[in-house]
Amino acid sequence: MSAGFIPVNPADDSGQANSRWWSENADDYLTEYGGVLGEADFIWGPEGLRERDVELLGSPSSLRGASILEIGCGAAQCSRYLATQGLNVTACDLAPGMVEAARVLNAKHSVGFPIDVADARALPYETGAFDVVFTSFGAIDFIDDLADLHREVRRVVRLGGRWVFSCSHPVKWIFADDPESFRVEHSYFDRTPYIERFEDGELEYANFHHTLADHINSLSECGFVIEECVEPEWPAGREVVWGAWGPTRSARVPGTIIISARAA
Repeated sequence: MSAGFIPVNPADDSGQANSRWWSENADDYLTEYGGVLGEADFIWGPEGLRERDVELLGSPSSLRGASILEIGCGAAQCSRYLATQGLNVTACDLAPGMVEAARVLNAKHSVGFPIDVADARALPYETGAFDVVFTSFGAIDFIDDLADLHREVRRVVRLGGRWVFSCSHPVKWIFADDPESFRVEHSYFDRTPYIERFEDGELEYANFHHTLADHINSLSECGFVIEECVEPEWPAGREVVWGAWGPTRSARVPGTIIISARAA
């Protein structure tokens, strides 16, 4: 297998590759990080910022009767939390293996809500079907052209509805993939993705960098108005190490960005 920061080929299908990768690695991922994520909890990223504490989607009382969609749901921990609050939620993910894991956890917790296999760039839902769409570290980092995603979210969210997402902070991209390191290895302006390939050259996995301007401009172009931007701080005493996030670097450099936008 080869890996590194090299351009994708025109023939590469990053969606198909990431769908397969996350399906095949669903069990291992949940074994490694399931304890941090919880099974019916809603955290916005490795910093452990919880929706119940910040209510970025809105208070549970304000969301009563609202139709909520989670894209890139993984095992749907966030949606499961919302469902336990009596809210109307639908979840979807690109990877069938993750969707199956989510359905197993729903049965375990006796919680029922729709969970679909779906590409966030081509959602199987009617126009204006949702009041709120969100993702916690789903979809954003795995899509080359943000406009492909934002246009589709704008289609399914009603006028005045909200789109809230968390993803890797743009400055995280410049550093070595080591939570202990402050070494700058990559240009902030270089959007060459990180990819992994099988020995035969087939794309296995792809992760994409988007600058802050990319996020802002794409949302604006697709009909959203940004209402809030959050850069969660690493809590004192939190010893979790999650990939390139951890108490050494993350205490001084933001690793996550959360953007809340409204459909105009």
